Amino acid sequence: MSEAMHVIRQVLGEIDFDPQALKARYLAERDRRLREDANDQYLEVKGDFSNYIDDPYTPRIERAPVNDTVEVVIIGGGFGGLLMGGRLREAGFESIRVIEQGGDFGGTWYWNRYPGAMCDVESYCYLPLLEELNYIPKHKYSYAPEILEHSRNIARLYRLYDDALLQTSVTAMNWNEASGYWIIETDRGDKMRARFVAMANGPLSRPKLPGIPGIDRFKGHTFHTSRWDYAYTGGDSTGNLHGLKDKRVGIIGTGATAVQCIPHLGASAKSLHVFQRTPSSIDVRNNRETDPEWAASLEPGWQYRRMENFNILVSGGDQEVDLVSDGWTDIFRNLTAIAAKTASRKIGRRLTGEERDLLMEIADYQKMNAVRARAESIVQDAATAEKLKPWYRQFCKRPCFHDDYLPTFNRPNVHLIDTAGKGVERITEHGVVVDGQEYALDCLIFATGFEVGTGYTRRAGYDIVGRNGRRLSQKWAEGLRTLHGLQTHGFPNCFFLGFTQSAVTVNVPQTLDEQARHVTYILNELRQRGASKVEATEEGEAAWVAEMESKASMGEQFRQECTPGYYNNEGRTGNRNSFFAYSYGGGPLRFFDILRGWRAAGDLPGCEING
Repeated sequence: MSEAMHVIRQVLGEIDFDPQALKARYLAERDRRLREDANDQYLEVKGDFSNYIDDPYTPRIERAPVNDTVEVVIIGGGFGGLLMGGRLREAGFESIRVIEQGGDFGGTWYWNRYPGAMCDVESYCYLPLLEELNYIPKHKYSYAPEILEHSRNIARLYRLYDDALLQTSVTAMNWNEASGYWIIETDRGDKMRARFVAMANGPLSRPKLPGIPGIDRFKGHTFHTSRWDYAYTGGDSTGNLHGLKDKRVGIIGTGATAVQCIPHLGASAKSLHVFQRTPSSIDVRNNRETDPEWAASLEPGWQYRRMENFNILVSGGDQEVDLVSDGWTDIFRNLTAIAAKTASRKIGRRLTGEERDLLMEIADYQKMNAVRARAESIVQDAATAEKLKPWYRQFCKRPCFHDDYLPTFNRPNVHLIDTAGKGVERITEHGVVVDGQEYALDCLIFATGFEVGTGYTRRAGYDIVGRNGRRLSQKWAEGLRTLHGLQTHGFPNCFFLGFTQSAVTVNVPQTLDEQARHVTYILNELRQRGASKVEATEEGEAAWVAEMESKASMGEQFRQECTPGYYNNEGRTGNRNSFFAYSYGGGPLRFFDILRGWRAAGDLPGCEING
């Protein structure tokens, strides 16, 4: 036994498994799932597949084209756009227009109306602007209808419906140097001028389909989970899908969305076949109604303090009190620097680098052993339980939390079709083929998520043309170049919210709010100085790219050893468009401090202001 392992046994106690054998199993499971086409295995939803992004929720309202001038255009009406609009209104900006593809505000929560949809980060942290709206969510984890209504209430409070263009998609965006305005065109014939543009498209906004042979041959009914067809299934977001009582239903995908809707499909369908390539990690959800006494005890500033407390804990920091105390903070307490500090106190000295790495690895194995044991204890059929066990490290895929998913596989009408990591073989006119066997279906549902590892402009659906006719797709062809992820040289007065060389946080709205506050600060500075144009300098951009590169190696080896998924670009790490290639490796705590320090400096370093 190595000295490091001896120390880890002192800290964690007896280890009743072989870490090397478990790691070998993880790598073998990864290798079974590696594909040469990586992210290219998915189809872009366009052409013959464009019906998968049609809006089934809001009838199209015809209107005359708009041709006018506004100060700020915000593209996207999800949390990013709502926060951007809200912070600008608070700062006194009046001429604001939101352009949103959906029929209302909400972004992801406008589209994701599948049965069982809820947030998986505590609602008291996740739902933005709770204190500003004087609102307390009904549950610890809010369901989709409440989140959608909260989004609408934000838009109402900040008058974002004024001048908004809903059911509208941008088709072109060109910088006019002579006038100092962006010229924006849409699919509704609009052509407007905007002094400033904030891109709040969202990281998970464009559905994707699996490139399975025969996907266009199926003669039954199909839809994507982000466009749930209640006209076919019956019921609503709470379930009772009575239209499926005589239907043979199949679902492809077992990620976070599928985990939430499969219990309702299993409860209603005549039969349900779940086609699985890689099982998700399923831990306890334990949702509950909000305690009114607790809500009444909250003091001003409570939400920001709670968000900060949560973010520090899930970023590896330490706090005297865990205000959220859920599955997320439990994971991070055991798998991050908090665990190392606890171990150091126990042995009376700081851990060495080798000991620290080994501690994290062994603790991760223990946690995932518990997750696998949970599947075994809940699912009655031993063979099915075995197939539902995830064989990878905790953060190779987004952890899921649900109390009804695993029990669903005890229903006699629910069948897990595990593809041994290969995925579905093909689709026929009548059903789905796996390992040579056809499963006849009446309805096939795609729970295959959104485009993540593709280029920014592909996900946006249009290119952005900056100074001298240079396209953003050309500038970022070899990788993103930004200042703080928010501005890029050659594209004045244009800001990017989301995961573009910014910090990735478990609680995404916190990052969006920090970005919205930062952009609002910049625009307010311009207003106070009587200026009309701001742009990242080449030097400022280069400095941030260097900072990004200095932190880029963090976690790269970990992701290389992971099972394929969108976190590691389906196993092809190093892709310049991958999820973590877009994120700042120094973590959200450092990133937010950098933004605050930059604002405190007061002279907008790395930016050029004129006009």
